Amino acid sequence: MNNQNPFEIPQQMRELAERNVEQARNSYTQFLDAMVKASSMWTGAIPGNEMTGGFKTVQDRAMRFTKQNADSCFNMATEIAAAKDIQDLFQIQSRYAQQMMQAYSLQAQELGRLMTDNAKNFTPKG
Repeated sequence: MNNQNPFEIPQQMRELAERNVEQARNSYTQFLDAMVKASSMWTGAIPGNEMTGGFKTVQDRAMRFTKQNADSCFNMATEIAAAKDIQDLFQIQSRYAQQMMQAYSLQAQELGRLMTDNAKNFTPKG
């Protein structure tokens, strides 16, 4: 009698998926680092702009959130790649969706607060 679960994901396939996720994580990290460097150079090239300080704070926070969200996504992908069956996969995906909805909500609130604070502190020349 065959005791194999027809919904079980083969070990070789899980290993291949784990390697692919790690390669994608490394590539994305390199891309994000280059984007942060380019963005910093662009912001630094704006002379005497009063909005630069507040904009830099919002930009830095948004980049931190981007990195956190990407890390969460890659962690979830790594867990999915290691999932032994469809039930594990669905549990991982459900947990991830709940965590990210909470994170996105908190991040949106924080960015909104930062932007409001910066708008209050901004006095245009005139």
